[in-house]
Amino acid sequence: MDIFNTYIPEGFQTVSSYLFVSDPIQEISFLKNAFHAEELNRTSMPNGDVANCILKIGNSCFMISQARGEFEGMRTSFYLFVNDVDRMYQHALDNGAESVLEPADMSYEDRQAGVKDPAGNYWWISKRLVQKPYN
Repeated sequence: MDIFNTYIPEGFQTVSSYLFVSDPIQEISFLKNAFHAEELNRTSMPNGDVANCILKIGNSCFMISQARGEFEGMRTSFYLFVNDVDRMYQHALDNGAESVLEPADMSYEDRQAGVKDPAGNYWWISKRLVQKPYN
C-alpha cells in the first residue's frame, strides 16, 4: 500500500513499540543491563521526567516515556529473538527480571523462556530451532 511508503528511521519498523512506564529511569537501566539495550536519544521534561527515550536492542528500536493519566499501568509483551535463550534468560534474572517461564523447547519449534521486567512487561526470549516460518 502506498500509505506505508514513507521514510522510517533506521532500526524502526512500520509498527514499533512505545512503552509508558511509571519509572522510566529504572526501566531504561534494566533494559541496558538485562538486554544490552543501547540508548540512542532522550528528551526530558522541565521537571526531569522522561518525555521520550529511544532505545535499540539488536536491530530493533522502540520508545519509552513517563506514564501519566490514562497511560499509567499499561503493560505489554515482547518476543525477543536471541541465539542463546538460556544465557539471556539468566542474564535478565541477574539484572532484576522475574521468571515466568524457565527455558524449554516448545512444540512450535522454538526454545523459549519468559521473564517479567520491573515495569511489569513480559519478555518472551526465543530462538527458532528450525529455519522455517511459523505455521
